[in-house]
Amino acid sequence: MTQEEYFLGFTPARWRAGQAIIGNAARLLGRLHVHGAERLPREGGLVIAVNHFSWFDPPGVGAAIQRRVYFMAKSEVHRVPGLRQLIRYFGTFSVRRGQSDRDAVRLMREVVRRGEALGLFVEGTRQRSGVPGVALPGAAMVALQERVPVLPVAIRGSFRWKPFQRVDVAFGELLRFDDVPANGKGYKEATQVIEREIHRLWDWLGEQPPRGTTPPPRP
Repeated sequence: MTQEEYFLGFTPARWRAGQAIIGNAARLLGRLHVHGAERLPREGGLVIAVNHFSWFDPPGVGAAIQRRVYFMAKSEVHRVPGLRQLIRYFGTFSVRRGQSDRDAVRLMREVVRRGEALGLFVEGTRQRSGVPGVALPGAAMVALQERVPVLPVAIRGSFRWKPFQRVDVAFGELLRFDDVPANGKGYKEATQVIEREIHRLWDWLGEQPPRGTTPPPRP
């Protein structure tokens, strides 16, 4: 599939179908509580940076995001028959972990360049400890190279998830790195900020569970 075929394939109709079917199932089975959804820009290039615990995270976060989002997933997931076709149908593309995947990087940059939202699970893999892990530089790299903002998002309650176990998703404030250089030092600096914000949001969800409230402003 060419890059252009990929973008033409993930139509608004497909996104709406995913929200109606997979999104509603995630809201019901995850007893999904969303905090700070008004912080999500409705248009424009954007990197959405999220922590990752389980397979529930993509549909759970996707259900909370009220705009079309292109997720990236490890190539191993795309080798699973049935699942591969499903996630590709709804705009997910693959990346080869542990090596330089220039095609995936080009596609990540093209997503935001076209004014779309790119969803990245920043640790690169599920966290087995039950707490958010160390962020990798992918989100920062795309944001700095294309000069788009990053929206930090934390998901809590999906670790060892079971049906009807409550899951919370919190949106943080937009992070802009307009003055940070697009080089190794800049990627490291921005990644640390993104990681810190996701951890802060995740801690907030644990300390302040009231439904329908908004996380406090970034310190």
